[in-house]
Parts: sequence; structure tokens; C-alpha cells
Amino acid sequence: MIIDFHNHFFPKAYLDELTRRPYLATVTQNAAGQTVMVQKGDYNVIVEEHHNPAARCDAMDAAGVDMQVLTMTVPGVHSERPDDGVRLAQVVNDGFAEAIAQFPKRYTALAALPLQDPAAAVRELERAVGIGLRGGTLFTHVNGAALDGEAYWPLYEKAVALGVPLFVHPIVPTHVGLMGDYRIVAVTGFLYETTTALCRMVYSGLLERLPDLKLVAAHLGGTVPFIAERADRGFAVYPECRTRLQGKPSDYLRRIYADTFPETAKAIQFASEFFGADKILMGSDYPHQIGDLPGGVRTIQDMPISAADKAMILGGNAARLLGLG
Repeated sequence: MIIDFHNHFFPKAYLDELTRRPYLATVTQNAAGQTVMVQKGDYNVIVEEHHNPAARCDAMDAAGVDMQVLTMTVPGVHSERPDDGVRLAQVVNDGFAEAIAQFPKRYTALAALPLQDPAAAVRELERAVGIGLRGGTLFTHVNGAALDGEAYWPLYEKAVALGVPLFVHPIVPTHVGLMGDYRIVAVTGFLYETTTALCRMVYSGLLERLPDLKLVAAHLGGTVPFIAERADRGFAVYPECRTRLQGKPSDYLRRIYADTFPETAKAIQFASEFFGADKILMGSDYPHQIGDLPGGVRTIQDMPISAADKAMILGGNAARLLGLG
């Protein structure tokens, strides 16, 4: 079975709600006549496959993909007022559940969470798992608040208790600055975001305290496989790195799962050597402009690795992680 772990879906009810009254996230038309979702610092061009599960099935068939793990992407729901965030999370997650009910062999999903209200996020994760979703999605900061903040630890404890993973996806950095041009936010800013969030979660002692917490990092873990030695070196020489962590950082970074988009075979190979082939999950970022569903599959199929590793990366690891029968 081939499972696309990293892709994005906006339920139609959610898109309709954004046009009903003002939110920080807005849906509008650009100069080219395309529908776009806009949040300060970034945007997404919305196509039919973003919200039509039947249309996605056609693209999946063409690429040879059996199942997708639906997730919401930027802007999330956490930038809105807390009460709006809770309601929008429910709209999104109910929409995910409807897509799963309509195509139970093609889709599963990870919940949108109202992270601006950590207690509500705990409740929504439990509710979403109760209606059939397989985990939740985090963003690399919550309106400037770091994911390693103790306010979020009950959410991580709940994920452990439920036995479900949390997908760490980047969002617009708090300080866009020089990334404001050339759409560098999405090109390199997202990798910075993921790397920083994961290193903070490790240095904070979170993964040491919760060894059963299952995290999945987008985009090969940002730059984590490439800077892990530096993380260890910092731990060895900087006392600030040792205030809440006892063990070597790379030991905890290696516990994290990572998806394979962008589809660079040598980078995937290096990440596989770092995390282990049993922690790499095929991803496509479909149907975003930067996404590539057939390429995401083909890259893994063409890599000079064993058939067993290909099978794990293409779907076996995701099936095991999500408890899919």
C-alpha cells in the first residue's frame, strides 16, 4: 500500500465559513482570477482538489497512491480568536470525518487543533480521535508561543495516552524580515521554523520526559539531519543547552519521524540514514503549487535502496504509525 502522509485538504465547509464573515485568514480572488487563501506573510492558491475528495481520488489513482493522510495547512485555526479557533477546528475535523466516511479506503486524517487555547486543543484532539481521526497537527509556533511551552505539555500527554502521532508543520516565521521577498518564507523559512521548533522541543526535555510521544516532522525534518552534530556540540559546550536536558540531543532527534517532501533523493537518503528508514514517510505536499504527487512516489521508487526500505517509506511506516489495518 502506498500512503501519502504529507498533503493538505480544506473542507468545503471551512472555506465557506471563511467567506461568511471576517477572519484573519481570508479567501479571495487574485489578479489572475485564482482563488487564494491569504494569511499575513503567505498564501495558498486553492484548487478543486483542495476541497473535493472525489477529485483527489482521480489524482491519487493516476499517481498510484492508495491512501492519503489529510491535514490542514497554513493558516491553521490558531491565529483566530480562541472561540473562533475552537469552532473552526470542529468544522475542519468534521469535514475530514465526512471525507473518510465517503472514501474510507482512500483517506484518513490528522486533526486541526485550536492551539491558541491549549486546554481546548486537548479536548478537540480527544473528540477528533473519537470520530475516527488518527492524530493531530501542530504548527511550529502558536502566534509566537513556542511548542515546548509547558502550557502544551498536557496536549502531548493526551497524544501519548491516545497512542496517536502529532504532525509538526511549519508556519510563517514570527519575524519575516528578509524572507519577505521571492516567497522565501515558503522556500527556506519553513525549514528554519521546523528545525527550530524540533530543537526547542528536544532541549526543553519534552522528548526525554515523554519517550512515547510520536512526532512527525514535515519536509525531512527541516535541516535536523544536517545540524544534529551541531546540536550535540552545543549541548557539550553551552550550559544553556543543558538546563532541562540530560541526554544527547541527537538521540532524541532520531526518535522523530519525517516525511519525504521535497523529493530530493540524496536528501531523503541522508535523512533515512539519520532517522532510520523505519521513520521516513512518503509525502507530496499535494495539491499545493509546490507539491508533486506522482513525483513524490516516483522518487522513492527510483532510489537505490532495498525493496524492503522502499515498501516501508512508501506506506508501511505510515500504516504502522497510524494503526491502519
